[in-house]
Amino acid sequence: MKIAFLTPEYPHPKTGNSGGIGTSIKNLAIGLLAKGISVRVLVYGQKEDASFDDNGILIQQIKNVKLKGLSWFLTRKKIERIINQLHLDKKIDLVEAPDWTGITSFIKPKSCPLIIRLNGSDAYFCYLDNRPVKWINKFHEKRALQNADALLSVSQFTAEKTNFVFGLDKKFTIIPNSIDFTLFKAEDLKSNFNNTILYFGSLIRKKGLLELPLIFNKVIENNPKVRLVLIGKDVSDIISGNSSTWEMMKELFSEEAKAKVSYLGSIPYSEIKNKIRDASVCVFPSFAEAFPVSWLEAMAMEKAIVASDIGWAKEVIIDSESGFLIDPKKHDLFASRIVQLLENPILIEEIGRKGRIRVENFFGVDKIANDNINFYKSLIVKN
Repeated sequence: MKIAFLTPEYPHPKTGNSGGIGTSIKNLAIGLLAKGISVRVLVYGQKEDASFDDNGILIQQIKNVKLKGLSWFLTRKKIERIINQLHLDKKIDLVEAPDWTGITSFIKPKSCPLIIRLNGSDAYFCYLDNRPVKWINKFHEKRALQNADALLSVSQFTAEKTNFVFGLDKKFTIIPNSIDFTLFKAEDLKSNFNNTILYFGSLIRKKGLLELPLIFNKVIENNPKVRLVLIGKDVSDIISGNSSTWEMMKELFSEEAKAKVSYLGSIPYSEIKNKIRDASVCVFPSFAEAFPVSWLEAMAMEKAIVASDIGWAKEVIIDSESGFLIDPKKHDLFASRIVQLLENPILIEEIGRKGRIRVENFFGVDKIANDNINFYKSLIVKN
């Protein structure tokens, strides 16, 4: 079987910056490769047309067509030609694309099955974030969903909300994101008890970063020794127009709390595991996700997590068992759960252990790869 992934991002120095979509594709690609599946990743929006090998995964870079007013359409047609030729040459059996901004809205391969996987569209995130969506993005995203041969979603919540947002009644197969949990191991449980709280991910409103200072202020009132470490790209705020979410956050910390905050900016992905290892508790007060890989990474390293209780969260974490799920706007309650963990090393260890077990049982790359292979086979047989 030969699978192609169409994506705007992939985590490799040659392809530029990458976020959750790229990471989830690479995790799945590694799992598929281990099962003997051929994997090709088509990365559009690149500086040149080129190809290279990434440990067995063939990366094909696609340069966008530049022509004022027609770039979006001509780029889609270029991608369509590439997919058709690869399928004709028997180099791919099907292609999968994300829902983000609807790249496949005007791509209709002649005979190659096209799958859309929901990782969260722009319209979906705007809905969760309670802000307006660009009509052109919503148009392309809806058209892409309507044209697809099959639909996947990383969570039931994302599937249901996507149908609601676009006024559709589509059937989705639910296959969550995965990680190779053998790469994320708790090396030193003693580091669990050093009063360090860690957040890693983009600094952006939709991930609850404007709630986190208010939560941490409450934590400091109960435990003056605690530290907060922040890792991730600083993002501009769409609603206020502010160029820096970090600058907005700094204004919300109390003076006592601000002195205990360390913002490290973006760091290499290879170094994040060390920061997770060195934390006592990981926090994710997000308002908008689909199925966050960062949560799985923290769970795999046996970290106690306090996270948002919105929709998708209940598909990742069992509340009070493999983590705590709290409304991010309930600052006192969110903070009290963090304090409860910091004051109870046995509870930290227990929740961390159960989180690891949950990842191993449900979100390991081997299991998820098999689920995807079975889905792909069913689609290839139909075509």
